[in-house]
Formats: sequence, C-alpha cells, structure tokens
Amino acid sequence: MRSVPELLAPAGSLEKLKVAILYGANAVYLGGQKFGLRTAADNFTSAELAEGAEFAHERGAKVYVVLNSFLHDSDLAELPEFLVLLDELRIDAVIVSDLGVIETIKKYSNIEIHLSTQASCLNTQAAILWKEMGVKRIVLGREISLADASEIKKASGLEIEMFVHGSMCMAYSGNCVISNYTQGRDSNRGGCAHSCRFEYSLDFKNIEKASSDEVKAYFMSSKDLEGIRALPEFIDAEIDSIKVEGRMKSHHYAGTISKVYSDALSHYQENGDMVSKQILEWESELRKITHRDYTLGSLQEPAGADSIYTEREHETPDYVVAGIVLEVVEGSHLLVEVRSAFYLGDTLELVPFNGPCIEFKADFLAETDGSSCEKSRPGILLKTPFVKGAKQWNIIRAKVVQ
Repeated sequence: MRSVPELLAPAGSLEKLKVAILYGANAVYLGGQKFGLRTAADNFTSAELAEGAEFAHERGAKVYVVLNSFLHDSDLAELPEFLVLLDELRIDAVIVSDLGVIETIKKYSNIEIHLSTQASCLNTQAAILWKEMGVKRIVLGREISLADASEIKKASGLEIEMFVHGSMCMAYSGNCVISNYTQGRDSNRGGCAHSCRFEYSLDFKNIEKASSDEVKAYFMSSKDLEGIRALPEFIDAEIDSIKVEGRMKSHHYAGTISKVYSDALSHYQENGDMVSKQILEWESELRKITHRDYTLGSLQEPAGADSIYTEREHETPDYVVAGIVLEVVEGSHLLVEVRSAFYLGDTLELVPFNGPCIEFKADFLAETDGSSCEKSRPGILLKTPFVKGAKQWNIIRAKVVQ
C-alpha cells in the first residue's frame, strides 16, 4: 500500500469535528476559547475539548489545537493552565506562531509543537531555525510552491504541512493589519474582518481609459485554493499533511471536503495514480459547497493576476444541509435533526461516509409523536423515509432553488 499524506480538516465545533472524522479526515484542528485566530468560530469549551479528543482518538484520528494568536504578556500568564489541560487530554499537537508561546509550551508541557502558517516560514534556513527551537512540523506559507516545499523538507528533516483547499489570504498570513485600521479589529489576535473581500473604490487619473477589468473594485480578494488535481505532486514531494482551511464554514463543507479528499487519497493509495473517472465526480462535489472560483494558488507557480476574485461574494449556496441523521431505524425510517426547511415531496440527497450520494424523495415526513408533517422546521426532530446504507451523523442535503 502506497504512503499518502495525512488529511487534516477544520473543526469549528464539536459537531463539525465528528462530521469531519466520520467522513474521512485523519486529523482535525480546532481552537479553545482563547489564544486562536478565529474568535467568531464556535470555539471549544474544556468539556467539548475532552469529548472531541476522546471521539477522535477512539477512531484513530489526531487533534491539533491552535494557539497561533500573537500573545501579550497578560495572555501568556493564562496559557500554562490551558497547556496542563491539553496535556491531560492527550492533545496530539499545538499550532503556534509566537516564540514566547513556544517557550511557554516547552516549560509547562510535553505537547508536540507545529509552526503555524501565521509565522510565514518560506525557506530552509528559517525551517532549520524553528527546528532548533523545538518545532516538529512546519505549516508552510501559502506562497510556497510544492517544489520548494520538497526541498525544505529534505534539508530540514521536519514534517511539512501544506494547504490543499480553502480560502486564501491576500497578504502573507500574519502580515495584514487592514482590519485593525478599518474596523478596529486586530487580525493577528483573532479579529480578522475579511476586509480584503470588501468592495473598494479605485482612483484612476485616467479612469476614462481604464478597461472594465481595471475598474472592478474587488482587487484584493483571492480565489479559493483547490488542489485535488495536484495531489500526486503533494505525494511525490512527500508532504506529510494536507490541510483544509475553514473552521468557520458549514457542516456541509466539513463533510464534503473530508469525503472527497479522503476518497481521492484512498484511490491513489490503491492505484498509484489519479487517472480515474471519479475525478470529475470529486470536482463536481467540490462545486456543491459554497466557494469562490478555484485556483491552484502558488502550488505549481507563483499566483498571478488570474488568482484574483473580482466578483461580489457568492452568498447563495447551491446546496444546504437539510438535516443530520441522528438515528437509523432499519427498514422503517431515519430520525433527522432538521437544519434547513424542506417540504413533503422534496428530493433530498443522503451523503454516505463512503460511496456516491443517494437521492431520495421525502414522500413521508412525521414528527416524533407520529403526526404527519408537510413542512419541516429548523431545530425539530423529524422522521423521514428509510435510506439503505444510511448511518448516524450522515448529512442530508437539499438543492437550493435559485
């Protein structure tokens, strides 16, 4: 069996952690209530961390906790207590960007240290220096190519992690302060307002001569990274872990991304290539989740002007999560927690952990007391038709009528 990289998925909440792992992720990364860069995410409480770590470890998956905010002395004073908790929960690694945090971790715990992309490590000498400081894995900056990443791995002897999918930063990660000045939110301490996605006015001296492309005002927004066709190059470069961005994204995103990339890696592991009719199906699935236009970023060559996303944000998804399967009553029905409203007679899709999606018609809807129902409501439990192969935590999705 051929060796393939670890698939590392985002876990913005305890439920998304379970979804990502059940759909094929080998590891997840998440944030606690402090010290991370996504204060708007549903960050984990101590109890959720304990449950999440137990759930992951029982299934052979790893859990990494982000501590990649830029901390002040007052923050550092609170860190040791959190590190003791992470040690007790057998968290597999922490992801950091600050030298003071690294020293504090080494003083108060034995947790493995991964360097965050927030530190923008882009060359071999920097990697070797981080290694001397106790770092075991480097999450390379998104500006690096796969060829350069391979050389850094060979020269440093470190584990290398690279982004394979998700939103891109318009700046070197950790070097953007637009949110600080435009909205008073510190982007390097968890407050990024995604200012690069906003519309801006351009002041051309010769505006009347400017082309239509030049006057578009979303010039700081990047397309999303999609690296599924570059997976053989990740494997040839012996990248240890491929990472998906998106802790603040939906259950549908967490499940779909984990399933697609896991299926693709398994295919390569068994066949040694990506020559498969399935690649079109995988790409089709990646277009069913909310996304901007896709780009390869700088994986093969430096990202150019064609990597800029010049359109208004696409707010309406093509598919939504209709519900999550909580219980399967064999031959009778599925008990579903409804997330988005749907109607009796609608066509839905069950997304299994393995294999193609299963389309079915909601020709039977009933509440838990047995009373029939014609329209579901978010938050309620509902009985729907039985679908062969369905399992607890499967996603049921519905196509959005545009």
